[in-house]
Amino acid sequence: MTLELSPALAERVREHLRRAYPEEGCGVLIGRDQGGRRTVERVAGLENRREDSRRNRYLIAPEQFLAVDREAREAGLDVVGFFHSHPDHPAEPSAFDRDHAWPYYSYLIVSVRGGQVADERSWRLRDDRSGFDPEPIAGSEPSPGARERGA
Repeated sequence: MTLELSPALAERVREHLRRAYPEEGCGVLIGRDQGGRRTVERVAGLENRREDSRRNRYLIAPEQFLAVDREAREAGLDVVGFFHSHPDHPAEPSAFDRDHAWPYYSYLIVSVRGGQVADERSWRLRDDRSGFDPEPIAGSEPSPGARERGA
């Protein structure tokens, strides 16, 4: 599966997460699955509702998720994933991320260092929940860190 994210939507995600720095920012990816491609058509930046550990944890409250899911379905779309930042840490899933993720969804993680986007990667949780597999991102301009890795 490939996550397709336009440059404009990728920039909206990055801007939302830069504004959240030095805390974790979060949001929802909305779109559809189409023959091996997961196309994001909308993004919804949300407030991190976590009350503690906001520098390294985020919480999307149930009412936030339900509102976004309802709007997506009314538009004929689905929630296809989530995005969040890792302030001053790599764009790789943590053990906490694995414990709170669900199979099927894409998890776009953006490393924000010193208030600037350093890297971004997408991940999918394995069905047996043993870990994440990287998911290619198509369509967006790579972040500076991705360019340095040769992506």
